[in-house]
Amino acid sequence: MAFGVKKAELKDWKAKVKQGEIAFLTHFWLDDRFPGCDTVTKVGCSDLNKLKAWGKQYGLEPGWIHNDPRFPHFDLFGDRQLRILKEEGYWDHIHRFQLQKK
Repeated sequence: MAFGVKKAELKDWKAKVKQGEIAFLTHFWLDDRFPGCDTVTKVGCSDLNKLKAWGKQYGLEPGWIHNDPRFPHFDLFGDRQLRILKEEGYWDHIHRFQLQKK
C-alpha cells in the first residue's frame, strides 16, 4: 500500500519516465514481504538501456527492474535507498521521509 505522495508528484514522475528521463519518486509504503521498510523510492525511465546504465553505477542488477510496460523502475529500500538519494542529491526526499533517522 502506497501513501504520502501527492497526485502532482506522481503525475510529474510518470511524465518524466515516459519522456525517457531518470525520475525519482519516494513515498511511504507498507508490504509484509519487506518488514522494517516503510518507504520506497521508485527510480524509473522508459529507456531501459538508460535505466540499466544508471543502475549499474550503483550496483543494481538489470533483473531487479520492475518491468512495468508503461513505467519500468527500480525499487530502492533501506540503506541502498538512503545512499543513492544522497549521492543523487535528493535531500528533500531524505528530509521529508526522515530517512536518515532510521
